[in-house]
Amino acid sequence: MNATPNEADVTESITVTDNRTGVSTEIAIDNGGVPATAFSKAVPGVWFYDPGFMTTASAESSITYLDGDNGILHYRGYPIEQLAEHSSYLEVAYLLVHGELPTTEQSVAWEREVTYHTFIHENVRKRFLEGFNYDAHPMGMLVSAVAALSTYYPDSKDIFDKENLHKQMVRLIAKMPTLAAAAHRFSVGMPFVYPDNSLSYTENFLSMMWKVAEPRYQANPVLAKALDVLFILHADHEQNCGTTAMRTVGSSHADPYSATAAATAALYGPRHGGANEAVLKMLEEIGHVDNVETFIEGVKAGNGKLQGFGHRVYKNYDPRAKIIKKTADKVFEVTGRNPLLDIALKLEEVALNDDYFISRKLYPNVDFYSGLIYQAMGFPMEMFTVLFAIPRVSGWLAHYEELLEQDVKISRPRQLYTGEPRRDYVPISQR
Repeated sequence: MNATPNEADVTESITVTDNRTGVSTEIAIDNGGVPATAFSKAVPGVWFYDPGFMTTASAESSITYLDGDNGILHYRGYPIEQLAEHSSYLEVAYLLVHGELPTTEQSVAWEREVTYHTFIHENVRKRFLEGFNYDAHPMGMLVSAVAALSTYYPDSKDIFDKENLHKQMVRLIAKMPTLAAAAHRFSVGMPFVYPDNSLSYTENFLSMMWKVAEPRYQANPVLAKALDVLFILHADHEQNCGTTAMRTVGSSHADPYSATAAATAALYGPRHGGANEAVLKMLEEIGHVDNVETFIEGVKAGNGKLQGFGHRVYKNYDPRAKIIKKTADKVFEVTGRNPLLDIALKLEEVALNDDYFISRKLYPNVDFYSGLIYQAMGFPMEMFTVLFAIPRVSGWLAHYEELLEQDVKISRPRQLYTGEPRRDYVPISQR
């Protein structure tokens, strides 16, 4: 009789031998991992040294499953391909936060609840956002504004009241598009546009972004749907830098606004949220399809980097990239073909047929085409990371609530000290 996966986990183990003492200890493998506490008992005084958490699991989570070797991404067990095709972002946000897809009644109540909280306090706009310098980066404004919300909602400190915590989570999901659009409008000298709660989540965001003088902004349904798909694809992605920041700050029991601001700040870094902007700059530098092969040869020679290819986790084609590529075709039918698309397609074709990239398992990731879509829709580059943060907040909040339920201890990693040994103080006159 074949063992079930759970039965197999119980019987699997590793044996650790401490050569200092000759003592061997068997340690059980649980869900593909080895408890660090068991290892530390087997070899006392020895710590795992793993900068960047390359091979260390920092959390247990039931939210997102990611198999990088096989290009698989699931939210709460649902394949990302199915959610992108059949679901909406708000439905996916409900799934991430609640663990299950909503019924019709739950979906209606959820959308009404989110819609009700889209407005921001007037002082946030008039006294806070408008206090930034005229050329402030929208992402910097968003990080600051999210953190400031904790001062407008002091009840957010009561994180163990489930009903109260739920209200803060809804507020954040609802207000992120409003804050994001407000930051953009300020950065380009345009007046603030209030939410139109008769519109869908993405239609409302596009209205707040682009409305000028028309009585009611009508978003192109193809573009609104494309943005909704992009929001689904960016809603969560396991234990990335931003999510780890969310969980780390959340482990101190900071309120959800402060923790979300920390996660947003992590996303602000170009290594995390700025990859699609780097792709566009690369395509612009290449300039023409005829220059692609020369560029590729330069990358192989160590002169430059192939942006949008490869991923810390994926060693296969990023499943989100396949979906985005199809979405791009629909967007370009409305906006016209982005001239950089031909360069991107040629770049992908050449790289995917080159043993240099194949052997290194470098495949297109989600950032390779997303920037082209955002640019075609009229978003300036400085808004790309903001567009990442809007949907990711639902995933962050799901992780925040999960760690509270798990009663996770405050994050406090160990270090390997490499500094000076003990030494005595020397008076300044003798130095």
